[in-house]
Amino acid sequence: MSRLLRLIPVVFRTIRRSPIRSGLTIMGIAMAMYLFTGVESMRNGVRDATEAGAGDSMLVVYRENRYCPFTSRLPEWYVDRIERIEGVKAAVPMQILVSNCRASLDVVTFRGVPGDSLGASLSPGTEIVAGSINDWTKRGDAAIVGESLAARRGIRVGDRFNAAGVAVYVAGILESSEMQDRNSAWVHLPFLQEALRRGGTGGFVTQFNVVVDDPARMDEIALSIDEAFAHDERPTATRPEKAFIGRAARDIVGIANFAGILGWGALVAVFALIANAIMLAMRDRIRDHAIMQTLGWTGPLIGWMVLVEGAMLGLFGGILGAFGAWLTIQYGRFAMTMEGASIEISTSAWTAIIGTGLALALGILAGVAPALRLSRRSIASSFGAV
Repeated sequence: MSRLLRLIPVVFRTIRRSPIRSGLTIMGIAMAMYLFTGVESMRNGVRDATEAGAGDSMLVVYRENRYCPFTSRLPEWYVDRIERIEGVKAAVPMQILVSNCRASLDVVTFRGVPGDSLGASLSPGTEIVAGSINDWTKRGDAAIVGESLAARRGIRVGDRFNAAGVAVYVAGILESSEMQDRNSAWVHLPFLQEALRRGGTGGFVTQFNVVVDDPARMDEIALSIDEAFAHDERPTATRPEKAFIGRAARDIVGIANFAGILGWGALVAVFALIANAIMLAMRDRIRDHAIMQTLGWTGPLIGWMVLVEGAMLGLFGGILGAFGAWLTIQYGRFAMTMEGASIEISTSAWTAIIGTGLALALGILAGVAPALRLSRRSIASSFGAV
């Protein structure tokens, strides 16, 4: 094994002998792996946002047959009837205002909640990393801004910012494990209702976030809520939070599914690039291989060099592309929002490591056939090809 490992510097020098071809091959692999890692990050974000977990206990009560938050209007007094339904632990009326209802990468989502319900509206484990809730309660126009939204907009505590015709004072920035919290600005419900000029304080809200006492009964409780308002002027449609996000962001989910095809296409491109580079290198080095065999190099040893060359090309390109995509997404904090539901392009170092590993594996696989061919070639045939 040590003898085989000592060949790595030799292979590295052979790659450097053709800098233009090797450089173009590595850049092509890097671009393909950049695309693959970006696509996988998008799909990870979709899965995180839409796949329900065993401990999920949140229901979203929305106006029936309504989609964009602008069209969903429910009387705020519905909250009393919802809280009386068996199995409901708490219900929070919420007004949603978005700067753009269509799918977009730069959307500001305001979430208006009663002043005493902010803690119940946020996910467990949410932490205020700058400012404080006390500052938020003291000002009617104050906002607690999610860290991802704050990073995209360059917002800090004490700033004022304006979006969707609403100007707010930033009283705090929160950090949360839930992407909906990270990508929203939380404001006082009466303030947002007045800003919308739709009924004023105590009028209408967009939705109710309902916490149930038993996650196993979510479907049963959702049906009970809808039956309670089935014959009212404004009937409801109640879904688990993850199902609600999946329906609201259905176009984004479709894009992510289609992008998966592009991701597999990127892997095919990586295989083709490495295989083409190795085949061209074999044609250029026939004389070298003949001389090496004359000097005592065995066929399997030369074949091993081809495998190492494919692996190195895949590794260099994979590291450049996969970790380049990881850095772009990590610092870009991109999120796709549609109808007030946010889906982050979510990545981790593991995604980049997996992408690099796939490029390495494809490099080795692309070198298998040429390596076998070289390992079986005789000295005579090598000199004959020269």
